[in-house]
Amino acid sequence: MHASQLVGAGPVAQSEALRSGAITSRDLTVATLSAVERENARLNAVVELLTDEAFDAADEADRRRGNGEDSPLLGVPIAVKNDLDVEGRVTRLGSRAFVEPAVRDSDLVLDLRRAGLVPVASTTLPELAIYGFTESVATGITRNPHDLDRTSGGSSGGSAALVAAGAIGLATASDGAGSIRIPAASCGLVGFKPTHGTLASSGGWHGLSTQGCVVPTVADAALFLDTLGLFTGSLVDAVSATPQRLRIGVSTSASAATRPERLDPEVREAMDRAAEVLGAAGHEVREVTIPYGLDAKALTVRYLAGIREKALTASDPALLEKRTRQVARLGAPFGERAVAWAGAQGAAFGARIHDDLGVDVLLTPVMSSTALPVGRFRGKGGLRTVLGMNAFYPYTAQWNHAGTPAVSLPAGTADDGLPLAVQLVARIGEDALLMSVAAQVEAGLGGV
Repeated sequence: MHASQLVGAGPVAQSEALRSGAITSRDLTVATLSAVERENARLNAVVELLTDEAFDAADEADRRRGNGEDSPLLGVPIAVKNDLDVEGRVTRLGSRAFVEPAVRDSDLVLDLRRAGLVPVASTTLPELAIYGFTESVATGITRNPHDLDRTSGGSSGGSAALVAAGAIGLATASDGAGSIRIPAASCGLVGFKPTHGTLASSGGWHGLSTQGCVVPTVADAALFLDTLGLFTGSLVDAVSATPQRLRIGVSTSASAATRPERLDPEVREAMDRAAEVLGAAGHEVREVTIPYGLDAKALTVRYLAGIREKALTASDPALLEKRTRQVARLGAPFGERAVAWAGAQGAAFGARIHDDLGVDVLLTPVMSSTALPVGRFRGKGGLRTVLGMNAFYPYTAQWNHAGTPAVSLPAGTADDGLPLAVQLVARIGEDALLMSVAAQVEAGLGGV
C-alpha cells in the first residue's frame, strides 16, 4: 500500500495500516505534507508547516512502534488549529496582534505528542476565533474545497478545509459558539463537540469553548476523543453499539438576538431524512419547541466578555482588526458578577433542558443553509457581523452555553452541490450515547 492512498483517510484507517506494518509513519507524514502543501495553494488553510518537527515525530513514532508500543494513534499525522500553543511557534489566533512564540506546548498538544500523533501544520482561523467564517487581515480568506467561492466556516475553517480536501485525515478544532460544527457542516465532515471539560486546553470564553476535532467519519471522531479525552464509557465501543429505544426531539427552535434567517427547505428535508432513520431504528421521534428566555442573554454575556478578555492579551491590541476591537468593546459592561450569573444560567440550562422537553437526544439544524459565500460580512462592523452571524447560525452556541455534547453530521448534498448537515445534542456526560446515535444516523444516511 502506498502512503498517498491513505493521506485523506481518517485516523481509523491510518491507524490500522500503521499497526499492520503496511506503511510507516515517516512515509505517511511525507505524503501528508505534500498533500497539505498542494491543497493549501488553492484553499489558504495553513498558517505554517511544521516540517522538521513532523519528521522527527514520525521517526520517533516508528521507533516506538518498533519497540512494541501499540497506541492507536501512534504515528498518525494531525493538523493543529492555530489557537493551541506549540512551543517555539507563534499562536497567532488569526491576528497580527500576537507575535510572541509560545514558551511551552499547550496541554492538548502535549497530550497529542504523548499519544504519538504527528503535528504537520497549523491551520487558519478568523481573528480570536470569533467568526463563523475564516477570513482575516492576517491570513486572508480560507476557502471551501467543495466551492472556492464559499466559506469553509469558522472558526475552525482551516482544519475543516484540509480534511474535506483529503489533504489530511484529522485536525484539531475548538468550539466556543459552533466553531467545530459550523465548519464541519460547511465542508461535509463530522464535527463532534464533546461534553465540556473532557479534553485538555478547553474552557475559554468563560467555559463556552471546548476542544475537539473534524474528521471524515463518526468512528474517526470516537477514536480521537477516546484517546485524548476523559469519558464515562468507551466512545469507540459506542460506535458499534445499538442504543436502547430513545426519545428524539426534532426542533428548529432558534436562539437568536435578532430575527433568524429562514431555514432552507433542503436543510429541513435533511432533518426529516435523519428523523426517518431514527424512527426506523425504533426510536420515538416527535417535534419539540426549545424555550430559551434568559439563556440567550446569558450566553451573550459569556461570549462578549470572553472575547474582550482575550483581546486584552494581545501583544499589541492596536493591531487587532477594527471589527474585532468593536466586538471586544461590546463585552466591556460585563464584569465578574455578570459572568458568574451567566455561567450559572448555562449550567442550569444544560442540566434541565432534555428533561424539561422529555427527550434523550435533540435533532436540529446546524445552520440555516449551506456554506455562505466568502465575503458575506466584508466591510460590516462588529455589531452587524455578530448579529448577522447569529441570524444565520442560531442553532449551535446554545449548546456551548449548556456544556452538552453535540455533533454535526453530513446529511447529503444540496442542489447547489454543497454539503447538508444535521446536529444531534445529548445530555451532559452522555457522549457515548450521542456517538451511538450519530453512528446510526451516519449509517442510515450513507446513501443520501
